[in-house]
Amino acid sequence: MNLSELKNGMSNVTVKGKVIDVSQPREVNTKFGSNTVAEAILQDETGTIKLSLWGKQIGLIGVGDEVEVVNGYVKEWRDQLQLSVSMKTGEIKKV
Repeated sequence: MNLSELKNGMSNVTVKGKVIDVSQPREVNTKFGSNTVAEAILQDETGTIKLSLWGKQIGLIGVGDEVEVVNGYVKEWRDQLQLSVSMKTGEIKKV
């Protein structure tokens, strides 16, 4: 699937792309407690999307890495689409 095909509410998404930016991690409070989050920008030939990295996912990938997101889900946050990966059921891996 191409990044340009992603829509709000999609789940079980598998996409590949290149990491073109990663933000500095920051602490946030969620309904599950305090956690660390960073945002990566994933790009393919059709577009870009923000990829949320939570906890142990941070540091797994860096700028320039080609990655595959398996079993991701798409949501809208602050009027922008965002791709996330459940730490229990999804995976982010370098390809």
